[in-house]
Amino acid sequence: MSDEKRIKELENSLSIALDINDRYQRENVKLKKRAQEAEGEVTIVKGIGQNSPEMRALQKEAEELRSELARAKEDHQYDNLVHANELKNLKSKKHRMNQK
Repeated sequence: MSDEKRIKELENSLSIALDINDRYQRENVKLKKRAQEAEGEVTIVKGIGQNSPEMRALQKEAEELRSELARAKEDHQYDNLVHANELKNLKSKKHRMNQK
């Protein structure tokens, strides 16, 4: 093969490689931009999600429900103590009546 023919083949191959490289470079820039936009959106969603009025309202409601649950537990414990004392008094009364 002549040197001139080989040079033309190499130039043609180089031209094709440069075209392919150029397309990949442009595509890479587009993909990087899309990735950055997606990361920015995720950051915004995370920030808004935690500080949004809806999230604050839900957090407040959750705290109110926790408080209500704590009060219900205390009431339940108190009721159990009252019933235990009533049962103790009834047993004591019954025991005294049986002794008479």
